[in-house]
Amino acid sequence: MTSSSFNGSTARCLIVDDDAQVRHVLTRVIQTQGLSAVEACSGADALAVLAREGEIPICISDIYMPEMDGVTFLREALKRYPDMAVIMLTGVAEVTTAVECLKLGALDYISKPVMVEEVRARLDKALEKRDLIIQNRFYQRNLETRVRELDRSNKLSMINGVQMLVHALEAKDAYTSGHSARVSRYAVKAAVLLGFTGDPLEHVRLGGELHDIGKIGTREDILNKPGPLTADEFRHIKEHAPLGEKILAPFLAASPTVLRIVRSHHERMDGSGFPDALQGDQIPLEARIVAVVDAFDAMTTNRAYRHPRTPAQAIEELRRCSSVHFDGTVIDAFVQAHGEGSAAPLPS
Repeated sequence: MTSSSFNGSTARCLIVDDDAQVRHVLTRVIQTQGLSAVEACSGADALAVLAREGEIPICISDIYMPEMDGVTFLREALKRYPDMAVIMLTGVAEVTTAVECLKLGALDYISKPVMVEEVRARLDKALEKRDLIIQNRFYQRNLETRVRELDRSNKLSMINGVQMLVHALEAKDAYTSGHSARVSRYAVKAAVLLGFTGDPLEHVRLGGELHDIGKIGTREDILNKPGPLTADEFRHIKEHAPLGEKILAPFLAASPTVLRIVRSHHERMDGSGFPDALQGDQIPLEARIVAVVDAFDAMTTNRAYRHPRTPAQAIEELRRCSSVHFDGTVIDAFVQAHGEGSAAPLPS
């Protein structure tokens, strides 16, 4: 893009020089480039012009001027209008200063005496640089926006897909209808009291909702069996934890906490759980939270193999198993969020 492509109120160039003759010559050159000139006789005068008229796309400024020199003007102007393209005018002996101006943000410099064709070439070059800088910033911001939108869209698609799996799971097992949603809500309430906020809290919510997704691979006759499981059947049902992690890994690679919840929500504090026989603090806190609320919901809802307990009875059983199966601190947080169990379960 050349300067001639600018039009309307943006097609202006600010000329800053204490020498009226230099300003006059530069004004004539600039007008041949399709720009209108705005003149200032010092750095302070130029800042006043900018304050009055707003940003001007390009500026040609002398370095040595009374009242406020070009270097000071350059600093102040770019602080207020960082996109303004500034070209410095310099004498042969002032090249070092001109280079310093480039470091401060000037796009170019022109040596005196001024040559008409050089001014035209430097104007076009400076405007092209300015245009590229603005375009790159726009593309960068636009790219970031598109990435955020795509990421949001991908997450929504993933969540919708996973929710379909949850519904498919609950369709297999009528006894667990609503179980995942309740576990998710219970887990969030307990996690809040344990200090979870923001993304970590969202990971607990999603992990609670997805904790049993691996039961998609569990045989229905085992899920719905009214009596005790055989050793082989129990080994089969234990596979749902690592299978759930495997199913979700392609979707939730960026959310390892959710995957840890899905894999480890059946671990026990004494190391007798599955699938990895983790002990104590080896078990992720998020998984310990889901373990407590999962057990509570399982005990207080009707299952094929037994009748439900009351909330008070379920909490009593959790406390009995504190530090053996379940984390006592998590139990305390859940009870505080739920009450002592005299009421019905939390609303679904």
